[in-house]
This record gives sequence, structure tokens and C-alpha cells, in this order.
Amino acid sequence: MTTYSNNGLEAQGVVNAKDVHWNLTTEPLYEATIKGNHGKLSIGGALVVDTGKHTGRSPNDKFLVEEPSSKDDIWWGPVNKPTDEASFENLHHQILSYYQGRELYVQDVYAGADTAHRLRVRVITDVPWHSLFARNMFIRPPAEDLAGFEPDMVILHAPYLHMVPERNNTNSETAIMMNFAEKLVLIAGSVYAGEIKKSVFSYLNYLLPANGVLPMHCSANIGTAGDVAIFFGLSGTGKTTLSADGSRTLIGDDEHGWSDNGIFNFEGGCYAKVINLSAEAEPEIYAASRRFGTVLENVVLDPVTRMPDFDDGSLAENARSSYPIDFLENISESGMGGHPDNIVMLTADAFGVLPPISKMTAEQAMYHFLSGYTAKVAGTERGMTSGAEATFSTCFGAPFLPRHPTVYAKILGDRIAKHKSNCWLVNTGWSGGAYGVGERMKIAHTRAMVRAALDGKLATTGVAEDPNFGLLVPEGCPDVPSDVLAPRNTWSDKGEYDNTAQHLAKKFEENFKQFESHVDDEVNQAGIHAAA
Repeated sequence: MTTYSNNGLEAQGVVNAKDVHWNLTTEPLYEATIKGNHGKLSIGGALVVDTGKHTGRSPNDKFLVEEPSSKDDIWWGPVNKPTDEASFENLHHQILSYYQGRELYVQDVYAGADTAHRLRVRVITDVPWHSLFARNMFIRPPAEDLAGFEPDMVILHAPYLHMVPERNNTNSETAIMMNFAEKLVLIAGSVYAGEIKKSVFSYLNYLLPANGVLPMHCSANIGTAGDVAIFFGLSGTGKTTLSADGSRTLIGDDEHGWSDNGIFNFEGGCYAKVINLSAEAEPEIYAASRRFGTVLENVVLDPVTRMPDFDDGSLAENARSSYPIDFLENISESGMGGHPDNIVMLTADAFGVLPPISKMTAEQAMYHFLSGYTAKVAGTERGMTSGAEATFSTCFGAPFLPRHPTVYAKILGDRIAKHKSNCWLVNTGWSGGAYGVGERMKIAHTRAMVRAALDGKLATTGVAEDPNFGLLVPEGCPDVPSDVLAPRNTWSDKGEYDNTAQHLAKKFEENFKQFESHVDDEVNQAGIHAAA
């Protein structure tokens, strides 16, 4: 069966390559990776790779080309830094020159399970395991579709091509440049594979709102009754862990669209954070991360036993596992579901003062979606090596939003109202004190609370309004100690809790000032306001 496209690389300007490998399967990509000394085989069969100093995204090195067709639609600023067309073309020519005489690996894949909103993506790289990553993470077209494959978006990936800032108009040796008019993404100087998937996500974040589709940084699953739940949250908040619940069918673990027809997965794989991963707490992800076909990024490998050590963060706290979604037991065959009955927003509260679960009104949900409060966990971004830092990432995905956040928020608000979704805020962060003093919320407790919410068990439970944040906190939950539900009860120093809670409330208040003029009065009134 033909695995190459008749629409060859000449259309992307790629010429004089030593050899071009089209849509290789897992086995030959393993062989090429090990032969090229790019990775090692672990016990169980997972491929272990080291990304060097790039163990997370490089947000300061990402640029959007300022060009006429998209210029007026972009949310320009620290997230979307502009570059000119000349700098883009300069990098483009450098990568094309770099490719000459090298072996190249091409994966033609789909992004989007819904055929009405599907993006055809071509990933070109000179590193075989990055090609395997693309194959794992996105939807593989059937063989009969490959001959006529014509990409809607192309990624030229050159992880070992380093920039000269003075010459390339970049901030470092790394550059990620996206040109919507050219439908082209350039990635150079970063070995971290997450840049590939996040570029696709950013591209869809630009395209889909114009078609009335909400792109979301969220996971999604389906219950036995057909009820759909989505989970918003940044890396390290438990999004992947909580959605991979064996009692529910997984749609996807990271990126979805919400159209008039319901929810659909963008991807065909999972990219799980595996630091401190255990068979006891997360059996499905643990099993998937030991299998042949999985790519383990920055996981320490015992040189003798070849056993991966998920507890060793010496290479990176952001150690990752990339595997096809069908490595999990209970997954959606279609990658699609109906409109969500429940919307869960996850936060890893570094201050340890937010309730572990609370019910939100529609207006509160809009407020917290735009706020996107969580904690940056060490290693999820380049340059952050230790500790945790409170942050606000609007829509739980600010680094990937080309358009203004209120564009996405408006679509979400309309869909919550139309489909009457229940909305929950879940704190998977700290309890009993701030980071460094308190302890991380137990996964078992969080799972029990989320299950109770999705099963409707919390609907009949009494609630109490949190005096600092205005959230409705359940007074009881099956399999969860009652004192855990009220965060103040978990602190030995109640006065310190009160001071810390007010400190965080002020942070919320200050952050939301940027959105006050963009939202209805009801949303502003539902927000968090510090005591005078």
C-alpha cells in the first residue's frame, strides 16, 4: 500500500534531501532512532529520549508573523510576539538549506476527529523519534488517504539547527515561527517534542473560532449513561490523570473542539506528565508508559536493568510519555461525544487556600475561565527548574491563544447557557498550607470528588459559600473526609490561612481588571473581590 503523498515535498521547497522516509511505522522509526543514537530501549519496550536543555516549551521564542490577512485578528502582546515576513523567510531558507543532504522523516496526519473541522497536517523533521511523536500524537489517516494527501498546514522541524539572534531576529538560539497566510510553522533549536503538538493547537485556536467552534485546552470523557465531561487545566493540574478514569470512556486527554455537534478530540494520542508516576495511583497511564511504541521524554533510565525511574526528576520535572490513545483500555473509537453535562476547571493552587471542589454558577465559570488561575509547576516551561509559582493563564491556555481571550470566552458562555452544563472548580494543588508547607491534594480524594460531581451525588448535598472566594462548597462527599472539603480546617494556623486567602483574592481582583470592560456586569459581580 502506498504510504507517500503524490503531493511531494517540492511544494514545501524541500529539495536535495539525502533520503525521504514517508509515514514510517513504529518499528523502523525505533530502528532509525537507536541507530542514530537518539534514544534507548527500556524494559517493556518504551523508547527513552533526552531533549537536553529544552525540557519544556520556550514561550519567549515563539513568534507570529505580522501579515495583512491575520494582523487584525491577533491578540498581540507578550503571548503573541510579532515578527516580520523577512525574518520568517530568512529562517525558512535556513531550514531548507539545513535539510539538504539529510535524511528526512515525513508524517502526514489529521488533527480533529470531526471530519467537518479536520486539519490535514504534514510534519517534516530530520529526527526519527520526532516523527514517531507526531505519529503517536495525531490521528493516522488510513493508507488509502495517503497517496492524495494535501496538507492544510506544514511544520518544518529542525531541532538541532540553532539560531544566531543577531542574524535571525530571535531572542535565543531557539525559534518557533508561525505564518497563518503561508500555513507554515517553523521550529528550530528546540528538541522538546511538545513544540510540535502545541503549534498545531495554536493553529486550530486561530482557525476554528471563525467557524463557530470553540478550541479548548481540555480533556474529555463519557460516562456509562452517555454524559460528557470536559476538564480544563494546564500542565501538572491533573487533567490527564483525572480524565483517564477506567469507569469512563476517554475521548482525549488534552485538546478538543466544541462545535454545534458536540465535543471532538484534536489528537490521536496522549502526552502525559510522568514525574512520580506510579502503578498504584495511575495504573493505566503507568502501563501505557511501559509499552513498545511509547516515547518517554527525559525519564531517567537505569543503565543495567533498563527500568525507567519515574520518581527521578534530575533530567526534568516535566518528564513526559507520548503514546497512542488506544494504549488505554477504555477509549472512544470515534474521538467524539455530545455536549458536556459537566465542565470541570482544574487549578493547582500553590497557596493552598482554594476549596478542593466547589460548584460554580455560569457567571463564575466565565470568570474563572478568563482568570485561568493555577500554579506553574517546575519544568513545564524552559527556565523554571524548581518550586511552583502562582500564575494566571487565561482560558487555561493563554500561550496558545492567537485571538483575544474574550473571543473564546464568549463562545464558551454561549454554549454553557445553551446546554445548561454544570460547572465545577477543582483544586488539585495544596492543602494544609502553601507550597513548601502543606501537602499536595491526594489523587484518591480528588478522584472521589470528581466522580461524585459527575455522577450527580453532589447535587443533593448541602453547600456553604466560601467567605473569601464566593464559591459553593459541598458540605459532604462520599469517600472524602469532611475536614478536607473546607480548606481552612486543614491549616493549623487559621489566621495565616485568612491572610493568605485574602492575599490570593487580591491577586484575582487585580488580574481580572484587564477583562472587566469586555464582559457583562453579571460576570464582574460573580468574580472574586478582596475584603476592603
